[in-house]
Amino acid sequence: MSDAPKPTRSGRVALVGRPNVGKSTLLNALLGEPIAIISPHPQTTREPVRGVLTVGETQYVFVDTPGMHDAKTRLGHRMNDQAQSQAREADVVVLVTETWADERDLALARRLGELVGDVPAVLVLNKVDKLKDKALLLPVITAFNEIRSFAAVIPMSARRKDGPERLLGVLAELLPEQEMLYPRDTLSDQPEKFFVAELVREQILAHTRQEVPHGVAVVIERFEEGKNATTIEIAVHVARESHKGILVGAKGSMMKAIGTAARARVEQMLGRKVHLAIRVRATPGWMDDPAKLAELGYGGDGS
Repeated sequence: MSDAPKPTRSGRVALVGRPNVGKSTLLNALLGEPIAIISPHPQTTREPVRGVLTVGETQYVFVDTPGMHDAKTRLGHRMNDQAQSQAREADVVVLVTETWADERDLALARRLGELVGDVPAVLVLNKVDKLKDKALLLPVITAFNEIRSFAAVIPMSARRKDGPERLLGVLAELLPEQEMLYPRDTLSDQPEKFFVAELVREQILAHTRQEVPHGVAVVIERFEEGKNATTIEIAVHVARESHKGILVGAKGSMMKAIGTAARARVEQMLGRKVHLAIRVRATPGWMDDPAKLAELGYGGDGS
């Protein structure tokens, strides 16, 4: 007698946590595709990034969210609002922390309890490869379990892809039984333009010094698919006039390096030749100006 077929499960899984705990690295490891940009700078993720993984009769719709932090700008408040909104709308929440989590992570766990109530939650203790004494995990796990009940606690190293398979197994049992939300071959429902802008910003983060990245916004001004190539024109807005010189570099050297690296990444993603033109503009105060935020694609006042 054959076994009964497995039910179809599908749902949204929000990856939440403070900045730089490895949420984007985890998303990429789960999908097996580098769709989320990564950098050592905090608040790299500004907008939710959705990635879809279908395995058999289970479809995971992962949502990488901006890191929740002590916001000092309207942009920062908007990022926190986005993260909280995605957590409230999720079928399962994955709280990602580092293995040496502190009171700030515990405070976030309490806040999540208020946001999502009884929605199933999984705790991921990331970067376990950097912890020599694994016994130090025990008091961290105990502290989190005193705040709320987690469906599972999973120590892992997303960077080394050690642990994502176990997380997928846990999530498969927590997702609701329902029809798949997207066709089986979907990787993301977000447009190519979104990822192009992100790939350009990734190269800016990789090439510029500490003070520049937080004040950078990337806007697609032209995206035209031709017979032999795609033409893309981009405006990069910086928060200070002095940052414009840093980004352009001596005789345009910095922007040339950024453009070359970004074009290679974009061509790899699109699978076709790309003509990429990037201009740098100084837009002082854009991170705290509601009208400028909306103009640059960060709608809402963030208050």
